[in-house]
Amino acid sequence: MERKLDKKLYENYAYTLDYLPQGHPEDFGKPRRPHPLVQVLGEKYFLLLELVALEEVPIEPGEKLFIGKGFRSKIKYVKGIIDFERLTSQAKYQLPLIVEKIVKDQEERFVNFFNEAKPITKRLNELELLPGVGKKLMWNILEEKKIKPYASFSDISTRTRLKNPEKAVIKRILEELKGDSKYYLFVFKPKHAPWS
Repeated sequence: MERKLDKKLYENYAYTLDYLPQGHPEDFGKPRRPHPLVQVLGEKYFLLLELVALEEVPIEPGEKLFIGKGFRSKIKYVKGIIDFERLTSQAKYQLPLIVEKIVKDQEERFVNFFNEAKPITKRLNELELLPGVGKKLMWNILEEKKIKPYASFSDISTRTRLKNPEKAVIKRILEELKGDSKYYLFVFKPKHAPWS
């Protein structure tokens, strides 16, 4: 299902998941002439987007593209937000690699999540939504944070029983991107969708 992007919410940069010079295979046979499309993952809100690319401009898998306001060297316009199901098999293959790259490149942002995690309900903390984090580990993470805020992923793994916080974050983002989550920590999924 395809949705239009809200004008208030936009990504400045996105990473290429797949480049489709002849358009999306699902669109073949439709009356319009196919445009070259790019399926991407936004680096700020983790929006899955489809873009219309400029003709005959090479775009590589994993390439970081400027898609914000202003001059775009390879992209005509943002076509819209797409669901996980619309991703091509190549895009689905590329997705975990790109999520890992974003998490590594923006380590401070995700370490801050551990420092700022808060209760969602009286019985559930945001930390418990991470794969492998139960009540005991959550309390361990929160107690250590009170002593001193976490400075890095390695700091978290050294001071707590969560041995690979980076992988826990990556797995959670991938779960949210598939759209099956009740709560969203990292992927932008508004209560009232800002698209029509």
